[in-house]
Amino acid sequence: MSEIHYLNRIFSPEDFTTSELKTILSKFTSVQFTKNSYFLQEGIIENHYWFIEKGFARAYATDPEGRDITTHFFTPGDIVIDWPSIFLRSPTRENIQALTDCYCWQIDYESFQELFHSIRNFREHGRSILVSSYFSLKKQRVSMISDQARERYLNMLHEKPELIQNVSLKYIATYLGITDTSLSRIRKEISE
Repeated sequence: MSEIHYLNRIFSPEDFTTSELKTILSKFTSVQFTKNSYFLQEGIIENHYWFIEKGFARAYATDPEGRDITTHFFTPGDIVIDWPSIFLRSPTRENIQALTDCYCWQIDYESFQELFHSIRNFREHGRSILVSSYFSLKKQRVSMISDQARERYLNMLHEKPELIQNVSLKYIATYLGITDTSLSRIRKEISE
């Protein structure tokens, strides 16, 4: 997919002037991450963010016992970002890892800031993405408290069914807050 076609799906030409769209598109570069490589590692301040055109990634944190716990999945069309790290300019506590080869469009922090402060609709677009991400995070946190594991799994299947074919079940289990064995049992019960 060409840059213009893919990024025009993200930044609709109806929302920007031709000049604004040209400026926005010029700030993005195409990058690839190979399977198991890192977009971002714990302790680093994020200086880029990415739109995934193709591929799957996950964010994870390490618990006190040294186990990595998946905190988020990224699928095609998603923005890969650690919001606190990039906006508060603080070291991240998470790792973001490619689960497959990933083809992305990258923008650096300085270019983002330049666009954010000079193009009103870019600023509004960014705010909309931030609010949507907040609501998604809040929904997931409440679900971890209020829903049974089976319901969390079914919600994930409904919202992002492509994860099951493309992501290791052990990562899905940690994301859902259950063991691999519990996830296998839930999957077996659903398939019967």
